Amino acid sequence: MNKTAGAILLFILFQGALSSQQKFTVHGYITESGSGETIIGANIHDVNNQSSGVSSNNYGFWSMTLTEGEYELVFTYTGYTEEHRKIVLNKNLELNVKLKSGLELEEVTISSEEIKKNVRSTEMGTQVMNTDIVKRMPALLGEVDILKTLQLLPGVSSATEGTSGLYIRGGGPDQNLVLLDEAIVYNTGHLLGFFSVFNADAIKNTKLIKGSAPAEYGGRISSVIDVQMKEGNNEYFEAEGGIGLISSRLTLQGPIAQNKSSFIISARRTYALDLAQPFIRNTNFAGTNYYFYDINTKINYRLTNRDRIYLSGYFGRDVFKFSNNDRAFGVKLPYGNATGTLRWNHEIRNDLFSNVSLIVNNYDFRLDAGQEDFSVVVKSGVKDISCKADADYYPSNKHHIKFGMRYTYHRLTPNLVSATNGEVDFVSKLETKFGHESELYFLDDWILRPGISLNTGLRFSNFIQVGPYTGRLNNYQSGEFVKSYLVPEPRIYFNVSTGPNSSVKGGMSVNSQYIHLVSNSGSTLPTDIWVPSTERVKPQLGFQYSLGYFRNLLSNEFEISVETYYKDLYNQLDYRESYVEDFSSEVEREFVSGRGRAYGLELFIARKKGRLNGWVGYTLSKTERWFSEIEKGRVFPATYDRPHDLVLVGSYRLSPSWQCSANFIYATGRAYTPIQSLFIIDGRPNVEYGPRNSARLEPYHRLDISMVYDNSSLKRSRFHHSWAFSIYNVYNRKNPFFTYTDFSSQIYSGNASARAVKVSIFTIIPSVTYNFSWSSRPKILNNESPI
Repeated sequence: MNKTAGAILLFILFQGALSSQQKFTVHGYITESGSGETIIGANIHDVNNQSSGVSSNNYGFWSMTLTEGEYELVFTYTGYTEEHRKIVLNKNLELNVKLKSGLELEEVTISSEEIKKNVRSTEMGTQVMNTDIVKRMPALLGEVDILKTLQLLPGVSSATEGTSGLYIRGGGPDQNLVLLDEAIVYNTGHLLGFFSVFNADAIKNTKLIKGSAPAEYGGRISSVIDVQMKEGNNEYFEAEGGIGLISSRLTLQGPIAQNKSSFIISARRTYALDLAQPFIRNTNFAGTNYYFYDINTKINYRLTNRDRIYLSGYFGRDVFKFSNNDRAFGVKLPYGNATGTLRWNHEIRNDLFSNVSLIVNNYDFRLDAGQEDFSVVVKSGVKDISCKADADYYPSNKHHIKFGMRYTYHRLTPNLVSATNGEVDFVSKLETKFGHESELYFLDDWILRPGISLNTGLRFSNFIQVGPYTGRLNNYQSGEFVKSYLVPEPRIYFNVSTGPNSSVKGGMSVNSQYIHLVSNSGSTLPTDIWVPSTERVKPQLGFQYSLGYFRNLLSNEFEISVETYYKDLYNQLDYRESYVEDFSSEVEREFVSGRGRAYGLELFIARKKGRLNGWVGYTLSKTERWFSEIEKGRVFPATYDRPHDLVLVGSYRLSPSWQCSANFIYATGRAYTPIQSLFIIDGRPNVEYGPRNSARLEPYHRLDISMVYDNSSLKRSRFHHSWAFSIYNVYNRKNPFFTYTDFSSQIYSGNASARAVKVSIFTIIPSVTYNFSWSSRPKILNNESPI
């Protein structure tokens, strides 16, 4: 009995001793050595407990709460050398770490994440694209393009060849949440989508979430593309740029106050048609031109060790001018985006980090056309003003809690048309729509026990439409309440370890969308209109379920994943079959609401080490839509449905200065609506079409190659340069771009016939780009010490 009582007493004393152990927090920032750029998604763990660790957030901040003792912390980020720090934790500690770039080493990866994070994290369908990888890929006309590189991943495709609009897991381009420093980008393309608005020289990090996004993201039902701009070198001045066949670019960055404040400004402009001006100056087409430009800029200032302010902005513009002086006809079409983000980071406590942002964004389109005394002007656009607050809380190594809110004021002008013939003026418009959108979220990414992780979250979204508005029964005045929607959006994901290098993941998410793009075209064009949810237009809803197996092989040299998904879509918008554009204020009456579904399987195999690296991606999928008022509810393939999509990407480092890359793409042809019959009424041809999207274009395939010469690894110098040679569509495949109806020349003599003609645009296209960089401090190679 005494022995039993003694054992119980010892147990209680032991438990008391354990509970009395103090805990302390070690926290700090992870930055890049040589530039001071914060590193997003770096991994930190104790060398004796690799399964429990944390990642740096979007501002490089990290925090760990541990019991008192001695630890050896490991800091890793793919593409950078690993760092170890030994600490004695007997009080709260600040530990800032700089990681050295390992780009001159022969290890290259396709994901800027710690090598096993794809297995250990709860994230699914997620890729982080390093800008250095993007710059090695073969490029159309030498224009390095982040969005086109994302198209090489499984589950992602483009609308048509060459365009930057993304169709991800059965969702359209408007169903992607595209963010640039937290600001929503409504139009992602230049030159009608052939080039994206993202200048790779200004971009630090691009994260693609193809499906089930954490609760911190919302407002779209398909996917997330989160783009973070560079902050600017805070240690020394740098300049870099490039000269290509159709455009040039220049980026300047450096410290304003060393190690305290920095700036970056990056600009590019096309000039292909500028070079043609001498040849058309004395013709009827004098004044015809096209160009686009964009400017990225950002400054940041560290107020205290716990406070930092960021101000970033983007301004881009496309300008098309066409003149036919012989017919006194002219067209001018300018359109573009502008965004601005003001952010304040604050460390409330060592384990609690906050960010408050004020965001503005504007997308506008204008068409001016005229001939002699007649002129017409068409305007449309979207203006948003947002404020948001987010927090990261690290109560322990098993929990990473995020919570926050966002409010957005929307002003959408679908179309404003004015015309005059010199005597009579005409004004017709689709009503400008106004709305208030609010979001509140909470999530916990936590380790339930060794080998089992959960990410559970809940998001509430609310949209309130306000006047002025012409409703079904009433006319509403400015600011008057019209309609409100409230949608709860649960999110849950799990990770179950099946071994040291493998896991099974699954998830479910609900998403809502209150802003819609309505298009008569097969791809996103500037003439398409954005409309909000109203009493007639319900918010879109998306329910996605996913399951996958993830594994690393051969000492983590290869990464393999197989993911399946199923997505239900509700309240999808389209025009009625009989709709004819008349610019009336009653356009909402011409919308029909329907449903959609998408399901598929994605295979991804990547080699992450060595001189030869790359990936293979294959997607087997199906995307369908149906509307009760279109073809009596018949289920038809979506225009961008591609059952089979295969991508091969490879890169090989021939020497320290030469690297070659190639990619091959094969995909099922796009669906289109074929001609069924032709008949003559009053001497005019009339075409009757078959079932919607019941025919397909020929399969799409092409091979691209590139060679890059870079002298940066050969010498220690302030100035470096490189040459990028690429060939797009090496074997000159004439892939169909679109179809049109061709009538026979005998149509008016009674022998009526019509056929669909397939048009190809891109043949074999070689290009060359010269890139250069200069810094006020010579480059430090890996085997050298800092100056």
